[in-house]
Amino acid sequence: MSPIKELKVVYEALNEEGTFSAGDTIAGTVTFTLTKDTKVKSVWVKLKGDANVRWTEEHGEVWITYSAHKRYFKVKKDLVDEKGTVLPKGLHHLKFRLDIPYGDMPPSFEGKHGKIVYKLEAKISRSWRWPSDTHQELNFVSKPLSNRGQVMCPQSGSVDKEVGVFTKGLIKMTATVNGKVFCPGDTLIVGATICNSSSKKMKPKVSLCQKTVYRAQGSTNTSDNILCIMEGETLAPNSEETVSCHMTIPNDVTHSIHNCAIISVEHYIKVYLDISFAFDPEVRLPLVIVPSLSATLPPGEDFGPYPAGAVGGPSYSNFPPPAFPTGSYGAPTAPGAYGYPAPGPTQPGNTASGYNNQ
Repeated sequence: MSPIKELKVVYEALNEEGTFSAGDTIAGTVTFTLTKDTKVKSVWVKLKGDANVRWTEEHGEVWITYSAHKRYFKVKKDLVDEKGTVLPKGLHHLKFRLDIPYGDMPPSFEGKHGKIVYKLEAKISRSWRWPSDTHQELNFVSKPLSNRGQVMCPQSGSVDKEVGVFTKGLIKMTATVNGKVFCPGDTLIVGATICNSSSKKMKPKVSLCQKTVYRAQGSTNTSDNILCIMEGETLAPNSEETVSCHMTIPNDVTHSIHNCAIISVEHYIKVYLDISFAFDPEVRLPLVIVPSLSATLPPGEDFGPYPAGAVGGPSYSNFPPPAFPTGSYGAPTAPGAYGYPAPGPTQPGNTASGYNNQ
């Protein structure tokens, strides 16, 4: 029976969200109890980040498995100086500090066919004995900033609204969303101008979608998920309407991933017209969802005030007041929903803040 009991590895959180980013230092303790004096070969703690993809496809009578692996870093620290050290009976606390390397690394992710995992491991090895080990997974987020007070994405761009147009036959639709880069919990303001010159009734709908692509051995596997959806009032034939709605990004949404070779996660707003027994016209507006500022900062850190319209600061938009009613999904859509002020005659509604466009 092993004399090593209650082996644990614990670490100190850097912020309220319990997240870590590139360049952070993880401080913690490896604790264990020995029931007798024990000679150990090594005691170490390891920090590593890996991405893995795996799925199986049927090709005729043959099943083919596709897999890929990407390692981002591995950092190891020995907690016992010499091999063959005898540790006394009792409770032990071995402290450690490990630095996450700097670099452009994707956030933690777990999906249907793959995952990106950042893990803290501890192991005690003894000669001619099975080792004892334990681990903790870290919530890792990509850090969208360079210098303090400056908010950036990997690619610079504008916080202006996205615009998309659909024109075919007797139907024309122009859709807009009040930005390009958002955080979980932000509220999107989606607007659409619809010209229905046909004889059919149609209902406008808006959905927030996520597209995940897994890549391995030259093949891809794609999955699409609808994160939330809202619908408006039915539009009459031969009419023209301008509608808008507020949609809040779920707090548990996966962040966009564009910096992993084998897994990518994209988000977009789909504005479409639900027409019975007919093709549904649609407009897709791409978004980038990044972690909030507080998720990448230790306690007490901030970026200071932002001037209105500055990158990373509050911005404003010219969208009309929301017209979508509360649908079957229970999302509030009236002016002032989610804590946003109702638009006045001279000041439009406050939009969600975001980062620069990716």
